[in-house]
Amino acid sequence: MNVAVPFPQERPVGYEWLPDEVPFDPDTHLALERPASVTSLAEFGYSEAEIEPTATPVAVSAPFRVLSEDGARIMLETARRLRPWAARAGNRIENVVRGGCYRSRWLRDLCISPEVTQAMSEIYGTRIAPHSMPVHLGHMNFEPANLAEAVDKWHHDTIPLDYVMMVTDPAGLSGGRFEYFMGTKAEAAALAAQGRTPPRDRVVVPDFPGPGYAIALHGNMVVHRAAPLAERAERITMVNAYVAMDRSRDDQSRMRDLFGIDDEAAIYTELARHAAWRAQGRLEALIETLPFHQEPEAVIARLEAAVEDVTRAIDDMRAGPREAEHYER
Repeated sequence: MNVAVPFPQERPVGYEWLPDEVPFDPDTHLALERPASVTSLAEFGYSEAEIEPTATPVAVSAPFRVLSEDGARIMLETARRLRPWAARAGNRIENVVRGGCYRSRWLRDLCISPEVTQAMSEIYGTRIAPHSMPVHLGHMNFEPANLAEAVDKWHHDTIPLDYVMMVTDPAGLSGGRFEYFMGTKAEAAALAAQGRTPPRDRVVVPDFPGPGYAIALHGNMVVHRAAPLAERAERITMVNAYVAMDRSRDDQSRMRDLFGIDDEAAIYTELARHAAWRAQGRLEALIETLPFHQEPEAVIARLEAAVEDVTRAIDDMRAGPREAEHYER
């Protein structure tokens, strides 16, 4: 199994395990299938230069099955048990649960499952691992109290790679559909500057066959949202994040958005470990590949690039909270 940073043996202060959980069993709770198709970033309008430093040229997959009927049932029960910890995520989402993998062993073991990780790696076409920051594992979105408010506004993710899973049955919902924009982040930003959102003729609405189905998403590159509900209903999705094992690629993270949203007991340590893991790989590569007879500025540039994730993490920690970025004004 690919591992970036192992899931911590110790949990942050204030987190307790849910009692009386069924142990996660991949043979019983998974029913993994391959998606019928994937769409590339090039098809979204990204250039070769924009795609090259990213984790994968894959943008999004068609919906595919992850959980068995039994697994989907336990996933829904787990989400409902975690709901008391739901809170607003800044100016973007009214009801989210973060850090659920510090409370549910079943959710943790699903999110770090080597079987699911391997399936996602095959979809993305690159080696990946469960995200090095556990707050990004098993993120849950719940329906808002205000029907006029989108479940989640148009945005691109703070992390590079993830899947979005339906926890509740989408067939029973009026509205609240997951949507993505067939365009680039730059196009979405230009529309937002004009007070506009993605036009409907360029919005794709995937058809999820039921709970326990997901789509693979290049979340940092694909602009997406969860639309408003037309009628009050329980609507829950789960998002699980991954990192590319190739640390020469860009981090594609926007960690500063997390301050003021995630628990301080977790976020500072998690971000430090993530940045250290990124720098470790880049420094090892520098040790192994940096030749003699280089111009001084070239050596300095390589060294700066090797530790840029650490530098950015320190700057973000010191800068403190800000409003989460999105494309609706």
